[in-house]
Amino acid sequence: MLNETHDPRLRSWIDSANEASSDFPIQNLPFGVFRKPGSRGAARIGVAIGDQILDLVRCRERGHLAGLPEALAEACARPILNPLMALGPLSGTLRHRLVELLRADGPADPALLVPMRDVDLLMPIDARGYTDFYASIFHATNVGRLFRPDNPLLPNYKHVPIAYHGRTSSLVISGTPVRRPWGQTKGANDAAPSFRPSQRLDYETEVAAIIGTGNELGEPIPIADAEHHVFGLCLLNDWSARDIQAWEYQPLGPFLGKNFATSLSPWIVTLEALAPFRCAGFARPEADPQPLPYLTPPEGSEPGFDVTLEVHLRTARMRAEHLAPVRLSRGSFADMYWSVAQMVTHHASGGCNLLSGDVIASGTVSGARDEARGCLLEITGGSHAIDLPNGEQRVFLLDGDEITLHGFCERPGHTRIGFGTCSGVILSARQS
Repeated sequence: MLNETHDPRLRSWIDSANEASSDFPIQNLPFGVFRKPGSRGAARIGVAIGDQILDLVRCRERGHLAGLPEALAEACARPILNPLMALGPLSGTLRHRLVELLRADGPADPALLVPMRDVDLLMPIDARGYTDFYASIFHATNVGRLFRPDNPLLPNYKHVPIAYHGRTSSLVISGTPVRRPWGQTKGANDAAPSFRPSQRLDYETEVAAIIGTGNELGEPIPIADAEHHVFGLCLLNDWSARDIQAWEYQPLGPFLGKNFATSLSPWIVTLEALAPFRCAGFARPEADPQPLPYLTPPEGSEPGFDVTLEVHLRTARMRAEHLAPVRLSRGSFADMYWSVAQMVTHHASGGCNLLSGDVIASGTVSGARDEARGCLLEITGGSHAIDLPNGEQRVFLLDGDEITLHGFCERPGHTRIGFGTCSGVILSARQS
């Protein structure tokens, strides 16, 4: 539901938040966790506003959270977002108070702010579970065609949201270097498998839904209630070793080809902030089967989110030559075959208990156009090199390559909001 916090006429007393190019205007207010470099103090919850961070601990200390429910004020003083997210709808009342603090005609208090450049952004959640879906029909078709040209989609794809359980221990915050993994691989012409560093390292452009309130074991989540369990969205890069994956995935799916690193962006954009950018989502062709009743969204709902996603590559040589990154793709989260609500509902449909902080990833976000392909495997087909502006070529990632995901929402009549970035540089494999 749209309310006064979405008003495009709102301005902040923080000038950088009023710039048209800012990811973090007053209409956004995403949540994260930060700490000053070298500090031994506890991490703090903050809210991004322009190029600053609103320190919620200071807000509480200086009386700016007075009158809010005590459980909410206490959660703002914790070093991780889980307690705040677990409050569900109660956490939404905080947004209105923050807008009052930050609006241009509000009580300007610069002591509440910390420059974003002066802090380390930390993993904002204690992730109890991580599940990666396969929700883009374009990605599933493009990848399936490489292995099954005549029948790229498996029979279940249009009936059930496909997913696998990932590994929370290797979830890392944006900016963490990614070490090229070792693994067992077997090429098409190899007589036997070998153990060596991955030669086909890839990125995957994804969006993650972060669970706020969970459900009891054995209690499914009806699709009409699914989004009440989601605190917000962030960017996710599910780094993938395609050669390891290809050899190991049958019959049980991804394992070591996926669990060496998965990067998350540091700011979680709340569903309330995303309200102006809701959309109908993917339009199923009439010939496609309709979702089973438990996966059918309420009539008139808009289960999609119109988030533009871009991927940029900057090689080690480009950095040395002071060249700008090159854009590899540009797609939209609105193109997903399965919605966030459907993913959450299906995940819990058998009684699985979701927990506050769980990460529900979308799978690679791809679209119908060539420019909207969300990973190198789709872009190059695994064999056709792309030419970079400085004369380099890439089929898969090389050591020193830096991948940066960007996400933002734009719509006429509303203020642009962004997700910030999710980045990582590839480090060479450890010596054997």
